[in-house]
Amino acid sequence: MRIILRAPDFFNLKGIVYKNLFDDSEYVWEALPRLKPFIMEHLNPNVEDLRRGGTLINKTIVLYKGEVISAGFELDTGGQKPLVKIDGQILEGASIIFNGAILMDDQIQVGEEVIIEPTALVKGPAIIGNRSEIRHGAYIRGDTLIGDDCVVGHTTEIKSSVMLGGSKAGHFAYIGDSILGKVNLGAGTKLANLKMVDSPVVLSIENRAYETGLRKFGAILADGVETGCNSVTAPGTIIGRNSLLYPAGTARGYYPPETVIKFKQQQELVEKNRNEG
Repeated sequence: MRIILRAPDFFNLKGIVYKNLFDDSEYVWEALPRLKPFIMEHLNPNVEDLRRGGTLINKTIVLYKGEVISAGFELDTGGQKPLVKIDGQILEGASIIFNGAILMDDQIQVGEEVIIEPTALVKGPAIIGNRSEIRHGAYIRGDTLIGDDCVVGHTTEIKSSVMLGGSKAGHFAYIGDSILGKVNLGAGTKLANLKMVDSPVVLSIENRAYETGLRKFGAILADGVETGCNSVTAPGTIIGRNSLLYPAGTARGYYPPETVIKFKQQQELVEKNRNEG
């Protein structure tokens, strides 16, 4: 069976704003070295006025239709997400950057209805899509594209990566040089991106070696992937649609759609890759 490794085989790109990141790509991972120039091409920075007092936001600020509102509003925190009101009227599409958030430079784009909580730190270049949440203690290290309806959660670190939309990494995760579809990462999930041996990542799939040319390559997680708490993916891991990685498990290599990755399957795959190598 021929393995197809194009982006549409992993992600439903309909309605994804930045789907042209994958244009002319035979393999889904080819988007990773393109990511920084792609972000710079599409970046519309809008935080310069928020940062006039320095990198640390020392007063809760609202970003609404390109304008910075620093006074005269109230926050309604009674729902799932806080709302901004002026004179009792909800400001639809307003984003909130809370007192204590840190914006390290001007190369940051914040979409509509975004929440950036206290102590979250954002480095550019970075794009944060509509309705996404950057929670307390999150660390966005730059070269990062976060789509709509995403969560970068408490003490989650992300760098040189893509969250296409509806991607959730709520707690204690590490996401390095990776591409995530509509997935959910259990608490403590780590997507390792750097081999211990100083050499580029080579993928072995169905007795064929794929030379990625990438020294840093985390994981490709297709739509519907769920990872359990404290799970780890080795550099260059690719997991197909609607697959499950069990808690405290380790994934390595390629997994087809609808795979349940348990300890036994992990050991079998390691042995298979060893024999093929």
